[in-house]
Amino acid sequence: MIKKLKTKRSLNLAAIILAAGKGVRMRSALPKALQTICGETMLNHVLRKVEAIRAKRVLVVAGHKIDLVRKSVGGRAEIVHQKKLLGSGHALNQAAKGLIGFKGSVLVMYCDIPLLSQGTVARLLANHVARSTDCSLLSVTLDDPSSYGRIQRDPAGRVTGIVESLDAGAAEKRIQEVNVGCYVFKSAPLFRALRQIKRNPKKKEYYLTDVIAILARQGRVEAVVTQDRGEVLGANTRPELAGLEKMMDERLLNQWIDKGIRIRDPKTTIIDAGVEIGHDTVILPHTVIEERSVIGKNCTIGPFARIRGASRVGDHSVVGNFVEVVRSRIGHHTQIKHLSYIGDAAVGSFVNIGAGTITANYDGKKKNQTVIKDGAHLGSGTVLVAPVTLGRGVITGAGAVVTRGQYVPDRAVVVGVPARKLPRKK
Repeated sequence: MIKKLKTKRSLNLAAIILAAGKGVRMRSALPKALQTICGETMLNHVLRKVEAIRAKRVLVVAGHKIDLVRKSVGGRAEIVHQKKLLGSGHALNQAAKGLIGFKGSVLVMYCDIPLLSQGTVARLLANHVARSTDCSLLSVTLDDPSSYGRIQRDPAGRVTGIVESLDAGAAEKRIQEVNVGCYVFKSAPLFRALRQIKRNPKKKEYYLTDVIAILARQGRVEAVVTQDRGEVLGANTRPELAGLEKMMDERLLNQWIDKGIRIRDPKTTIIDAGVEIGHDTVILPHTVIEERSVIGKNCTIGPFARIRGASRVGDHSVVGNFVEVVRSRIGHHTQIKHLSYIGDAAVGSFVNIGAGTITANYDGKKKNQTVIKDGAHLGSGTVLVAPVTLGRGVITGAGAVVTRGQYVPDRAVVVGVPARKLPRKK
């Protein structure tokens, strides 16, 4: 659901995502960047928004368990290794070394602001271009700023710096405008300022935010204030992660409702990020749709259905109560109404799958495919021991077990355990 942003061609842009942290307070073996929200890692949520702005280069700074981060990113971005975790300023400096000779603008984002909208990113970029700022940064006003860095302004309202909560005095802690962690810089002033920042004596780290005061003294820094407090919240702990996921769940469901999808009970429905659903589809209660699955138009899904593994369901099809579909393709006008498991299957159109049908896809070593061609009708309790193929118009009797490696020819009728072909009537 991320659309490509239209940016001016004159904006030569690189993007850097800071994703090196351990996330100690998550109490997880995974790095912070790979914690998931609504079916996608926090890093991937941010990466998709960066991809939408069509940056010429995208760099991800990784440190803790870098191999996991590299595997997650794939070939979508360049990985920069921060070998020593010496803070956000040090991380950005490692990425800057990879941009030697780059002349343009640099978007910098933290990996843990997954709800940030593409519209807000677009406004930040537009401010940078229109005002020719050395830095445009995103800020928000919070009733409880807690651990966020405070935006410092002079009497005329100009941004003069950012003070981190740990270093803030009593008066500074009363400031309610805080730093979100999303910036766009002119590259040359940024690279110069990075060489000037010093290690913080308390945390023994280099703060990215120290760059702001340097740029404010030498040029123009502006804050773009967002009114949506929810979209800029980060996550450092499991409860905060759960809170972000709840917010994203609600936003995703509301987006689908606005697009014409009928969701009977949003409170019991989960639709992950990256899922696609065609118009006039009905989602019944207690349904879960995950992992970039695609649902066609005019379908009925649920209740108590689960669709995952990038499965695809064709138009006008039904995936009914207590049905699980995983890593499978379902054709148009196909019905799977009751108590079935369809895994690693290619199911054609106009197929009727009876209650309790199982594709036995796992042989103890690997997953195997089941093929069910157009117009097949499967009786209740059919078991298909993959790999197996049912031809067009095949009929299975109730309780039939089609054994491994079988090819049932078109329009055949099979019954029994193991399933055997009935002779055609003359």
